Order: sequence, then C-alpha cells, then structure tokens
Amino acid sequence: MKKFEPINITCKDGYQLSGQYYSANPLAQSAQTQSHPILICPATGITKVFYNAFAEWLTDQGFNVLSFDFRGIGESLHGALKNSTASIQDWGQLDIPAAIETLLNKTQAEKVILIGHSAGGQLLGIAPNHKKVARVIGVSCSTGYLKGLKGRTKFLGPVMFNVIFPISSLLKGYGATKFIGMGENLPKQVAKQWAQFCGQPGYVTNAIGKTIFEDFHHEIQCPITVYWSSDDQIATEANVKDLLSLYPNANTQMHELKPNQLGFAQIGHMLMFKKSHNQIWPLITQEILSQA
Repeated sequence: MKKFEPINITCKDGYQLSGQYYSANPLAQSAQTQSHPILICPATGITKVFYNAFAEWLTDQGFNVLSFDFRGIGESLHGALKNSTASIQDWGQLDIPAAIETLLNKTQAEKVILIGHSAGGQLLGIAPNHKKVARVIGVSCSTGYLKGLKGRTKFLGPVMFNVIFPISSLLKGYGATKFIGMGENLPKQVAKQWAQFCGQPGYVTNAIGKTIFEDFHHEIQCPITVYWSSDDQIATEANVKDLLSLYPNANTQMHELKPNQLGFAQIGHMLMFKKSHNQIWPLITQEILSQA
C-alpha cells in the first residue's frame, strides 16, 4: 500500500515533474502537524523513490512532505534521454521553485523547510522564490570542487567529467553514470554543467553572467545547516565550507558525522537516507525544531 499521493508539479515553462506527497501521520508523536512542510530535493541522478523511508519517517514526526524527480530524471524524464534538454540550472531556476509552490499550495503553509541531498541543497541561490524557504538542511551538500575531493572519487571525478561524459554524450547522447554506480544516466546538459560547476570553486556561481543572470546568494538570510560525514569523498570539509561561503548573509552551520562514533562502518555520500542509518534522522529533525 502506497503511503504517498502521486502529484504533478507544473514548472513555469510548462514542464511537468513527478512528485510524491506524504501527509503527516495524524497519530504522530508530536501533538500536531508541524507548521512548515518539508521539501526533499534529490541528489544528481537520484530518484524520489530513494527517499521513501526517510519521507515516511518524517510524517511520523508530524511533517507533511513532498519529494520529486528533477526534470530529465526518473519519472520526470519524458521521452528518450538523449533528447532531454534539462540542465542543472533548470533544476534550480524552475524545478525547485515549482516544487516549493506546489507544496505551499497543497498545505496552505507560508514557507517550506528544504532538505537537500547533495545537488538538491546547492541550488537555492538561483531560485527566484527563495524567500519562501524557512531554512535549509543540507545532507552531503558541498560544491563538489574537484580539488577538494578525496579517496577514489578524487581520481574518478576527473575521468567522469573529462572522459566518460564527453564520449558518452557524443556516442549515446547522454552522460553515462549508471555503469560506474553514480545514479541514473544524465541528460547531456546536466552532465556538461556538472563538470563545469565542479571544475572550479563556487559550483553554480561559475555560470553567473554566462548562462545564469539572476543571482540571489547574497539575498538569502534563512538558516542553512549542512550535515556531512567524515568518510564522504565528495562533500569533504573543504567543499562544504566552499558551498556555505556563497551565502554571506545567512546563518550557516556545519555538522560533521563520524561513522565509528555512530556505530557505522561507513556513511559516505549516500547512506544517510537509508533505513539502515535511521538513527541519524532524529539529528535532522532536532535541528529543525531547535530553530522553530
């Protein structure tokens, strides 16, 4: 039995995104539904299904929740992947704003809490309706700057960006990522921008004045908290700091998680949303409620 309601999200340009809406459990431990609903924004190439267990757990804490697939990914891919024109800037300028508005209309709330996984928490600075976000909780969020990577990803990243993406985009019409365990295959413009944004510090700000002409990073004042793990090869301490430096007028915080102190062999970039790691989840809601 599905614990969510399938929902369509219409973007400003008419593009339709596939979403899943989870209503707060009326028998939740909290006495009432929380005032701010939660929008879960996914990582690059990761579908909304990945966040099911986490979203269901949030409803038991009294939150209404919306998750969705970015355009060109999962059920928000319409037609052949090679024909998709989706880009990362589309995700930030069109998809996230539309998801915010859909969740506010659905719940009649004034603002949302944005929980962003990796890229899902890196794009608020180009979202025109950023003022409708009460706070951001970033999970494994950073700029992904190549020189800040570590472990095998420090070597895999340049190969993926400079060899795999150009060749697969030329031969297949998309950025091949599935075969190296990096999520769904990507629209070619997503792959291209991912490589461009991570090639220098500052991520999406590298496109300001080139393909992006509205920059809201300095306007954002809502609290931004990032949780990352010491064994994360992408969201390293240096790359998390690089991301938070883009928001000079926001109250920003960083929380490093150490797997061995929490009883895990590893957490990395992806495992914080797995049911096996659900003892981490209360840290996120405690952070939200402490700022309520």
